[in-house]
Amino acid sequence: MSSTKQEYNADQIVVLEGLEPVRKRPAMYIGSTDTRGLHHCLTEIIDNCIDEALAGFAKNIWVVIHPDNSVSVADDGRGFPIDIMPKYKKPAVEVIMTTLHSGGKFEGSAYKVSGGLHGVGAACVSALSSLYQIEVRRDNKINYIDFSRGNVKTKLVEIPETKVEKLKKLIPKTITGTTVTFYPDPEIFKETVEFDDKVIIKSIKDRAYLTSKIFFHFYDERSNTQHHYYFEGGIISLLRELNKNKVVNHEPIYLHRSDEGVDVEVAIQYNDSFQENTPSFVNIINTHEGGTHLTGFKIALTKVVRDYATKKELLKSKDDTITGDDVKEGLTAVVSIKMGSKDLQFEGQTKGKLGNSEVQPIVSRIVKEELEIYFEEHPDVAKIIVGKALLTIQIRKAAKAARDVIMRKGAFESQGLPGKLADCQSKDPAESEIYIVEGDSAGGSAKQGRDRKYQAILPLWGKALNTEGMRLDKVVGSDKLKDLIVALGMGIGETMNFDKLRYHRIILMSDADVDGAHIATLLLTFMYRHMPNLIESGYVYIAMPPLFKIKQGKNVKYTYTEDEQEKYLKTLDLSKAYDVQRYKGLGEMNPQQLWETTMNPETRILKKINISDAIKADEVFRILMSEDVPPRKKFIQTHAHLARLDI
Repeated sequence: MSSTKQEYNADQIVVLEGLEPVRKRPAMYIGSTDTRGLHHCLTEIIDNCIDEALAGFAKNIWVVIHPDNSVSVADDGRGFPIDIMPKYKKPAVEVIMTTLHSGGKFEGSAYKVSGGLHGVGAACVSALSSLYQIEVRRDNKINYIDFSRGNVKTKLVEIPETKVEKLKKLIPKTITGTTVTFYPDPEIFKETVEFDDKVIIKSIKDRAYLTSKIFFHFYDERSNTQHHYYFEGGIISLLRELNKNKVVNHEPIYLHRSDEGVDVEVAIQYNDSFQENTPSFVNIINTHEGGTHLTGFKIALTKVVRDYATKKELLKSKDDTITGDDVKEGLTAVVSIKMGSKDLQFEGQTKGKLGNSEVQPIVSRIVKEELEIYFEEHPDVAKIIVGKALLTIQIRKAAKAARDVIMRKGAFESQGLPGKLADCQSKDPAESEIYIVEGDSAGGSAKQGRDRKYQAILPLWGKALNTEGMRLDKVVGSDKLKDLIVALGMGIGETMNFDKLRYHRIILMSDADVDGAHIATLLLTFMYRHMPNLIESGYVYIAMPPLFKIKQGKNVKYTYTEDEQEKYLKTLDLSKAYDVQRYKGLGEMNPQQLWETTMNPETRILKKINISDAIKADEVFRILMSEDVPPRKKFIQTHAHLARLDI
């Protein structure tokens, strides 16, 4: 190490001008530069149009994906200001697009409610676009300006008509508003610049629910498809959508009141499931990590249910106390607030969590007072909700008793691990992995072929229990699932301790056929419903065993799909002898083959399970795994053409 003292002075301070900070550290502004960040850029532009709608100036929003993966977003609002700003001697639109923290949402009064990044969003997207075009329709004229990577390319100029062919037919020249077209910069978005229509459609649909009576029009010129959304009911429409495949216990409860500059909307409806689904929003933005508004709602809901049960003497035992966990089972609720944009405090630039501490007591007070009135006016609904909470208390007691049976002999400790488990030598969860294997035959091969230092093997025989809609006391009574719970080591239910998880890679390894897929689905259902933090933390994987072994002379090649097999065969000299073996199950592989193809970290293929859209995942799990047949029949009929049959 050099003994020379390192100087720290003004010469070493770097000042990034204009939008340079955004290009230098894009993830600080849009969260990431992968597909999520790409779509976040589009969301920022759409939200600017929604701000015009919330302010009462726009009724329509158009989104068009072009074949070259550029996107146009238009509204029929007032149009970007194009007059000269005396301080800068430049048009306002140019200043807004080239300067951070400028615009009507930062300190101005143009928008009382806004979901924008306080003057950062549009400028950020401009900085991260190879080409960023703006057309402003005002006074029967169209003014045009464009930018490249945050710098002005074409100065503001009047043009005869819009450059966007699709919008020429949709928006008359006499309609005011703004059209933004941007080309994501491949220098920034190196992973992909291709937009996913499903992600965009979901984003648009969510916003349509939350901005009732606004028309959203989506066109994908790549596939020549279009979708249009308009909802009168607002968050009640969204609530019904979330519960559309579930048996609901009562009609939606709608609460709405404004206080201290915060407008609070809440829709509540319980269903027959045991899962909680409580999406929350601030100024139309989905706060997927919650925040103070959601906390305030949950505190109020728990207190009102508890107080009502006590007041009406509905508790069955003096020892029974209704907790927050007891009121969340089967709860679907949408919490949406609107507040002054310049007062917003989000945790993280991408606005995943609301941080305003003053919002929690405001939301809590409004929900408490309004829900108390509702309960008094609708005692039948109040008793249903309290009854659901009381049932949850009984289930909790039964589950605790079932867990105590398991734990009585120290079954959750290392000395009481399942007999079928071949544990690994390492005690470090970060480097340890467990293979949950279908059948004793494959389990035997896996035990012989594994690396004992960090790979554990747990064979399961037959199909696991279908735990969709199943109470926890029934779940822990299943021998197969009990072995898995014990092996993982962190417990289950209210006593679950995630820090005690013994493996940070949980790998489901089953045959590459329909039965194998069914077994994997049953295990995923169990984890999704009762151990969701395993999936959320990225600890669950699906092993990908090969379908074929192709041998020609001394050369051996394993392929994992039929397409891969066909491509490889085309590379061979087929005039010479070769052999293709199709594996029908893991048990057909010897330990060495299983290691080489499916267990060796250097050569194996693992699919990580994630929940990119928890609401959609919840819906699909319920359709496919519940006892309700008609929705599953409809799902299968709709998607049957996608199936590849193993005949």
